[in-house]
Order: sequence, then C-alpha cells, then structure tokens
Amino acid sequence: MRCVIARFPFDLTKSGVLDSMKGVKPEEVVGESVIIGRRTYPVKQVGQVITRQDRRDFSAGEVLRAMTKLGFTCRGLPQKTAPTRAPDPFQHAAAMLGTPAAA
Repeated sequence: MRCVIARFPFDLTKSGVLDSMKGVKPEEVVGESVIIGRRTYPVKQVGQVITRQDRRDFSAGEVLRAMTKLGFTCRGLPQKTAPTRAPDPFQHAAAMLGTPAAA
C-alpha cells in the first residue's frame, strides 16, 4: 500500500512492517499505540522504525492511518474521566447515619 508520511511516499505492506518491527523492544506506551504481533508499540516508535525518519518529522495521525489501512489494531488516547469529588465531612457523616426511619 502506498502512503505518505511526512511528505514522503512509502510502499508499506503488513509483512514488511512485521519484519521491520521484529526484534524491536517496545517502549512504554503513554499515548496512541499499535499492536503488532503480540506487542503494543507507541505510534511514534513504529513510525520511526518503518520510515527511518526522526519522530518530529511526522504526526501520530499519519502513522495511525497507515497502520489501520494495513489491518493493524490501533488504539487512540485513553478517554479521560471526570474527576469525582470526595464528599465533604458533613456529607460523609450524613451518609454514614443514613436516612431517618418513617414513623
């Protein structure tokens, strides 16, 4: 498959990516990732290995699109959940006491 990463055309195949990533130790994943074989790699690491370019030269989105088209499983950024507020001491005490019984 022909794709453009950092304004350069690349002819990528699934088997070619698998061969390129063979023996490469995955770095810690903190953002988008690609599952190649049984390992999960950061997108920028995969892009650097398959294009032989500096990570600053391409975006994660370019590599994600290419890997998705080749059939690899890609994961985006984890969804942020809204922080839960801890109840103030009064609410905590009221919850421990429970509701009054009906007479």
